[in-house]
Parts: sequence; structure tokens; C-alpha cells
Amino acid sequence: MSYFKYTPYIYLVFSVFFVYNAVEKWNDPNETPMLSLMIAGLGVFMFFFRRRFAKKMQDRNRKS
Repeated sequence: MSYFKYTPYIYLVFSVFFVYNAVEKWNDPNETPMLSLMIAGLGVFMFFFRRRFAKKMQDRNRKS
């Protein structure tokens, strides 16, 4: 299952996309960029969470 090693980076890609989307919405007075910024923040959080969880599982498998 080596592809699980690369899946957290998908969250970073989505975060970059939503930050770009928020910057685009920032210039339009009719749009609100806050939802895009929250989703981007959630993506960054999920990146670190999944990476930490994967490291925990890897350490647990080494001990067994």
C-alpha cells in the first residue's frame, strides 16, 4: 500500500487550489472568500494529521 504514503499531499494540492480560489474571490465585491479559506485551512490540517497518523502506524508496525 505504498500509495497511502502520497495521499496526504493531495490535501495540499486542494489547499493551494482553494487559496487561489479565495484570492480570485477577494477581488470580486459580490463574493466571499471565507469558505474557500476555511476549506484550505482544513486541507492543511488534514495533511499534517494524516502524515502524523501514518507515522504512528508505521512505528506501531515496526514494534510488532
